[in-house]
Amino acid sequence: MSRPVIISCAITGPVAGKADNPALPVTPAEQIESTHEAFEAGATIVHLHVRDDQGRPTGDIDRFAQVLEGVRAHCPGIIVEFATGGRGEQSPDPVRLLALKPDLATLTPGSVNFPGEIFANAPSAIEHLAGTMLDTGIKPVLQVFDLAMLYNIRALADQGLLREPMQVQFVLGIPNALPARRQVLDFMISELRDLCPAAVWFATGVGRHQDTVVEWALFLGGHIRTGLEDTLRIDRNRMAASNAELVARAANRCMEYGARAATPAESRAILGLPPLPQAA
Repeated sequence: MSRPVIISCAITGPVAGKADNPALPVTPAEQIESTHEAFEAGATIVHLHVRDDQGRPTGDIDRFAQVLEGVRAHCPGIIVEFATGGRGEQSPDPVRLLALKPDLATLTPGSVNFPGEIFANAPSAIEHLAGTMLDTGIKPVLQVFDLAMLYNIRALADQGLLREPMQVQFVLGIPNALPARRQVLDFMISELRDLCPAAVWFATGVGRHQDTVVEWALFLGGHIRTGLEDTLRIDRNRMAASNAELVARAANRCMEYGARAATPAESRAILGLPPLPQAA
């Protein structure tokens, strides 16, 4: 039987706007519709940021709640992942976001230089957020932008702040962080297997690297993330028509590697999440 591959879709992101791609979903209604289209194309995880009425990134808890409710109503069984990491005054309050009970939430185990800014994550803040996720039963998505973050993950697990199976997301191709080089991903996976053998890993390449990293992840036995957030982060000259188009392209690529897009139930089982309610 073909291997089920989880496809995560990052539909909007914290940076790009409608001027970069008119297809980018900004309003809650647009985000819900775009998520539904991506879900129908094969995505079983949606990675969510939200925007205000002017399309700017916002930490508005009511907006997150509105999108969460709509997505769950229109996409039965979808796994909702909140982006808790942010930069600047409009960053969401991670602890308040977790009170909405998403299935997953991002946790970046270290700081990294992004182009023009620092994505700062102090050790005390990381430990506090990890502990809050542990207490509330929300699974962290451990975003790895640099090598040291792998060892920080192991340290958090040794402190009892992370439970297996851990979910790790490698992000390649952002300047000043991990380059999109195959030997880099090979090494990171080797280290992850040594440090956290039960971990489930995903990979994404930003901008022009997205398709290439999808192929690497499929060949190496991992899971994948796609979406307009990752496409627009660096390369704004290669515009996809929609999140659904990117997901469908990834799903088709799975078949080329003897795999297929995982169902919601399979995705939950792979990640160690509670199964779908009986009614679903």
